[in-house]
Amino acid sequence: MDLAVVILNWNAAADTVRCVRDIVTWERLEPIVLVVDNASTDDSVSVISRQCPEASLIRNSVNLGFGGGSNRGIVEALSLGDAPILLLNNDASIGEDDAVRLLRTLRGNDRVGFIGPLLFSDARRNTLLAAGARNPAFHHHSHILEAPADGPVHVVECVPGTVLLGRAEVFRQVGLLDENYFYGSEVVDLCLRARAAGYLSVIDTRARAYHDLHRSSALRGTLYPYYIIRNRFLLVRKFHKKRKVLLYAFWGLYSLALSVKEGVKGNASAARAIRLGLLDGLRGRFGNQNERALALASPAPS
Repeated sequence: MDLAVVILNWNAAADTVRCVRDIVTWERLEPIVLVVDNASTDDSVSVISRQCPEASLIRNSVNLGFGGGSNRGIVEALSLGDAPILLLNNDASIGEDDAVRLLRTLRGNDRVGFIGPLLFSDARRNTLLAAGARNPAFHHHSHILEAPADGPVHVVECVPGTVLLGRAEVFRQVGLLDENYFYGSEVVDLCLRARAAGYLSVIDTRARAYHDLHRSSALRGTLYPYYIIRNRFLLVRKFHKKRKVLLYAFWGLYSLALSVKEGVKGNASAARAIRLGLLDGLRGRFGNQNERALALASPAPS
């Protein structure tokens, strides 16, 4: 086993099947593919079982979010050995040559804990979505949108979780993804913990991957703004206690202003999700809040 690939599925069997089939066609690498179904309510389990016999399917009885679902796959991968672990969104893709490049760079420097490629739009193949990321506790737009020019391997604060390759020993040393985030910023948390333990997060600009944002667009009206707003407060609580009051005040005012902006634009669901994320962040209400956030997609009955 050269590599363990962890793919999370939630009611998107077609995306997962495509993702698995891309990987099992690789010729040089011999990856093990671990698909974690996060308590899908559709026919995902039967479809994936039938169409992807090469993959090991792990079934969650409840939706554990990105962190909890990915952790199930990571734990299984760690039980199988010390191969590097690739977290890969089912709406993303990476070619074998690019995966080989990431593996070579990871193995060539013991200080590198996590590595990612340049991430491009699947629809517009030359549109860069991320060249690594910054800590969202301090940045509104955390994704770095310009490829660095100081060499092929560039140190960043964190690697986007869309396509992330990590050392097995780093997971064993610093732990798994924090499931309190549920969706968003848990990989930032992981990279920050790894840096504290002496490991670098890097981007190799010679490797490319692609992300189809349209496939996750249905989540961006409520779940995405809710968790992005709320989880900043969890990051601040964990890593920036000395500046907690200042950062809480800044992101509180920012969130209120953003909520007003979305309301003026007619995005009432997003505005309500932002306000709920702000309140839950301030109150320390973390974990799975999908039901409450999705309820905001429809206006209250008159």
